[in-house]
Amino acid sequence: MEWVPLLLFLAVIVILMSGFPVAFTLGGTALIFAAVGVLTGNFTEALLSGLPNRIFGIMANETLVAVPLFVFMGVTLERARIAEELLDTLSSMFGALRGGLGLSVTLVGMLLAASTGIVGATVVTMGLLSLPTMLRRGYSPEIATGTICASGTLGQIIPPSIILVMLGDVMTTAYQQAQLEMGIFSPKTVSVGDLFAGALIPGLLLVGLYMLYIVVVAVLKPAVMPAHVRDEDAKVSILQVLRAIMPPLVLIFAVLGSILGGFATPTEAAGVGAMGALLLAIGRRELNFERLQEIMQSTLKISSMVFLILIGASIFSLVFRGYGGDDVVRGMLEALPGGVFGAVLAVMLVMFLLGFVLDFIEITFVVVPIVGPVLLAMGLDPVWLGIMIAINLQTSFLTPPFGFALFYLRGVAPPEVSTAQIYRGVIPFVAIQIFALILLAMFPDIVTWLPQQIYGG
Repeated sequence: MEWVPLLLFLAVIVILMSGFPVAFTLGGTALIFAAVGVLTGNFTEALLSGLPNRIFGIMANETLVAVPLFVFMGVTLERARIAEELLDTLSSMFGALRGGLGLSVTLVGMLLAASTGIVGATVVTMGLLSLPTMLRRGYSPEIATGTICASGTLGQIIPPSIILVMLGDVMTTAYQQAQLEMGIFSPKTVSVGDLFAGALIPGLLLVGLYMLYIVVVAVLKPAVMPAHVRDEDAKVSILQVLRAIMPPLVLIFAVLGSILGGFATPTEAAGVGAMGALLLAIGRRELNFERLQEIMQSTLKISSMVFLILIGASIFSLVFRGYGGDDVVRGMLEALPGGVFGAVLAVMLVMFLLGFVLDFIEITFVVVPIVGPVLLAMGLDPVWLGIMIAINLQTSFLTPPFGFALFYLRGVAPPEVSTAQIYRGVIPFVAIQIFALILLAMFPDIVTWLPQQIYGG
């Protein structure tokens, strides 16, 4: 019956690609396979009695409470027009430099990523605000769209990130399971804070590489990024810059600093961030009852989607393991040539391809629990593996022809910008992402150094 878990996984992928809702696909397909297995005597019915405990475990998980709070924080900052003011201010400051607008977009994307952590929202917001300005100032469509897509996906990796919260929770379970399978009955733990610390340097490294690329292109191909001659009254003062940049920076440092400093759990810090974002919106007079209602409805929709997918993924995981799927995956990975390197390379390649058709949430809750324990049992560092997965999927979401970020931008780009131009624009940034992955694989300390310094061990 070794083929059954693989057939279950394949069935889920095919149904998802047909457009059926994710949560119902995961749970429904798994229950159908379980029912057929019970009728044919190939599945133990008693395993299904564990479902209520799994669902209650999700409800009682304090770490996951951070998800709706971080979503509320991100949606509130998006509605408070933080990005609009940041982009206007930084564009006025850097706009006269060749490539300055591209650098401004990258910096704003970084700040938005750290503020919202919602990739789709960041790409759409940056596309609406900055793409018309970049095109109007003579930037080539390729460099403009590539910069926006790449900076918009930074929400995957720059903390505090909703995605890292979910990945941290899954990696915690996978790490404990791997240690128990290795005979370690007092297992170490890995926290969301560890992932936040591990993601900080790689995230800033990516931002630096993006900006370096923009500067190099501005020097070598000045025609694609002409300098902007600004009016005297368009100059901004230091006070204006501080007014635009300080509030989101203070909020980010308050949230991230409280987690990394050990003063608050991710859930508590998310509460601080949500309240801070609300006060910031009120202080800017961007909040009224109608807008608050929109924020709450959007938060509820996104949070409901996340938790419903998590419940469906929990059912899928139970049935998959009931059919011995974890043993099948372990056998396949251990049989690959190249040992640990071969196993990691194969998993990264599969996740990269799945990133074309599945969202990060689905991959986090479905694929990572299957392959995570196997890879961690081979001796890999859980923080390094988590960050590698995050950057790998970020790369997938940028890669033509199926990258999600490309679809988001295509939806808001003007008609004169062709899909082919968007594809050509992101290729150099995909190459930067691959280079960063190779760098992290060769020098794991880039990821693990900061968590070790903060938390020890």
